[in-house]
Order: sequence, then structure tokens, then C-alpha cells
Amino acid sequence: MRKQTSTNWLNEERLKATCGMAYTLNLIGDRWKGSILWALMEDERLRFSQLRDLLTGISERMLAKQLDELEEDQLINRIVHPEVPPRVEYELTELGHSMKSMLEKMSDWGEMHREKIENN
Repeated sequence: MRKQTSTNWLNEERLKATCGMAYTLNLIGDRWKGSILWALMEDERLRFSQLRDLLTGISERMLAKQLDELEEDQLINRIVHPEVPPRVEYELTELGHSMKSMLEKMSDWGEMHREKIENN
């Protein structure tokens, strides 16, 4: 956690408040958030273990942290089924679904850029 009086933190907050792109990148810019959102766009509703299995290399701790942040930012819903043992599923919210075309464009651009760089 960064000190909230540091110049770096204040500059980041100012930038997020005045630039939509910076705000968006702050929401999805962590290493795994885009992949989590993408997986939920593909499968609609997934359990924690299914997400963990789809995202090769992610630790359970990191997945839980990223899911908590996405839920806090209202991009995903956490659905707890009252069963024993409890069953928890995740799905995109309306706001999360609204990111689909943007994420698809970002993915397409990334693929194009990677190919160009690898071919040079």
C-alpha cells in the first residue's frame, strides 16, 4: 500500500480524475484482470476453481485479490449459493459486459503488434 500523501499517489489520483483512459487502465491494468474478464465473457459464469484452472500460472491468493478488486469496481458479481459446502460463482455485471468490444479491440491490437515485433 502506498502512502496517500506521496506525490506519486497524488499524481495518479489526479490523472484518474481527469483522463478516462487512465481511469480505465487503472481498473483493468493489473496482470490478471483482463484475462479474468475475458474468461467470464467467454463462459458467462465460472467458479473460483474453474477460473484458477483457466488462468495458468495465477496463484489462488492473487486470483482472490483480483476478483475482490473487480467486484469492488462493480465489474463482476460474486454469487454465493447457500449450500454445504458453499458454492461461489462469478459473472460479469452490466458494466463488465460493456467492456467487451474494448477488450476485443485491445486483444486484436496486441496480437497485431506482437506479430509485427516478432517479424522484425
